[in-house]
Amino acid sequence: MSNKPLAGIRVLDLTRLLPGPVCSLHLADLGADVIKIEDPGPGDYSRHRKGGEKAGLAPVFGQINRNKRSLKLDLKQADGVQAFMDLVAESHVVLEGFRPGVMARLGIDYAPVRARNSGIVFCSISGYGQDGPLRDVAGHDINYCGYAGVLHQSGARGGPPTIPNLQIADLLGGALSAVMGILAALVDAQRSGEG
Repeated sequence: MSNKPLAGIRVLDLTRLLPGPVCSLHLADLGADVIKIEDPGPGDYSRHRKGGEKAGLAPVFGQINRNKRSLKLDLKQADGVQAFMDLVAESHVVLEGFRPGVMARLGIDYAPVRARNSGIVFCSISGYGQDGPLRDVAGHDINYCGYAGVLHQSGARGGPPTIPNLQIADLLGGALSAVMGILAALVDAQRSGEG
């Protein structure tokens, strides 16, 4: 058993792209047992980015998924949902990054997950939140930086904005905010017994 702060904490990671995987990377680095749930077939998108010498093992995948285990589940099939819910019963955190409504369509949103494990911490990372006028709008780091005014502050005075070469919003607004929320919720769940 690890002596890291999150040893004994199990996280089910249903995220892709950057904010969610970086969030669960930090949790894994702190000792959590992170199980990355991947689609059947090719698995996570980042497995197949350019630069990998071995198929399915692109460098970016290794960078943002170190210290994690992977499990392929077809969450569109009843047996995949059942296997996921069995894992929920033995886990502490569910982390998801789908657009709002996807988890409900799969039958694994907060209500059924909480019914299976009332102590579970459930974290959803989405571009513009789970409700509100932009909830269904696709977004990426540059969009969030634009809405937040970060692009207005970049570039030469009077010139066009300079696109940041680092995903500021994904990492700070998405990943790190989610890590802090999960850690706070885990402390609260320890105190109250409820996720």
